[in-house]
Amino acid sequence: MVELDTVWNRFRPELEAELKYVVGKASLPLYNMMRYHMGWIEESGYTRRSPAGKRLRPLLCLFACHVELVHNFSLIHDDIQDASMERRGRPTVWRIWGQPQAINVGDGMHALALSSLLRLGQTGISNEKVVRAARTLGEASLKLCEGQFRDISYEDRLDIKAKDYLAMISGKTAALFGCSAEIGALMATDDESLIAGLRNFGHALGMTFQVHDDVLSIWGDEKSTGKPSASDIQQRKKTLPVVYALERTRGANRKFLRQIYQNETMDPADVEDVLRILNKLNARSYTQDMSKKYYHLALSELDNLDLPQHAKEELKTIAAFFLSREY
Repeated sequence: MVELDTVWNRFRPELEAELKYVVGKASLPLYNMMRYHMGWIEESGYTRRSPAGKRLRPLLCLFACHVELVHNFSLIHDDIQDASMERRGRPTVWRIWGQPQAINVGDGMHALALSSLLRLGQTGISNEKVVRAARTLGEASLKLCEGQFRDISYEDRLDIKAKDYLAMISGKTAALFGCSAEIGALMATDDESLIAGLRNFGHALGMTFQVHDDVLSIWGDEKSTGKPSASDIQQRKKTLPVVYALERTRGANRKFLRQIYQNETMDPADVEDVLRILNKLNARSYTQDMSKKYYHLALSELDNLDLPQHAKEELKTIAAFFLSREY
């Protein structure tokens, strides 16, 4: 199998260059806030040397960098809605500049995503394809908002089932992965079966990504993830392991779980008790198996596509990373 670094190093410089071109060099502090969130500069304005983020969506296709802007706009708003203090090991935009300006930054990134997509017409792409790509991006953005709406509405509910959670992340996370692959295919071919197949491949990878992320957010290594250990439990997020536990646990443990997820805060002892219950129910294994299910679905979609073997190998490398990543 092709090494991930081979794929990464081939595409990342051009991806970063395009993203930086879209954000531009304007001196208005609004754009520095965008650059900070993307990981290019420090709060002080100095260039940052460390990696700026995974860039997994545009890695699916070079032409899909505008999808990364939509993704990051959603992260800025998500951080506000979740009151998240850190992202990628650094203070979030709203924590530094306040919620009103963070909302402006997120909205600005969404506008840049659309304007950058429309610029594809200057590269020789037909107007018909540009309009279709814009519609695809708009539909994915709407699905993202629907998924986020469900996510927030689930915060005060204890009757969420695994199928409800999977439907939620299908919009909140997987829609953009599917959009990335679909727009990329649209730029390269008129074969509708290939476009649909790559969209399905991307969507399945998005499901793999989010479900695996649920594992990392509870059992991941803090130094690798950049998040505090068991951060999702501390924030009382109903990720897939917790939803599974709420469905399966009985007796005193069920009563405890339901009570703790109705409280406004959770102290360290409560976190340890929740972890104990999750481990007793093998919630980690269940979630990992679900991630593998979507990974194999993605590979199945890929195997059915009429693509050069080297392209399939590169996409399989990316898929394998989604399933085994530690950050």
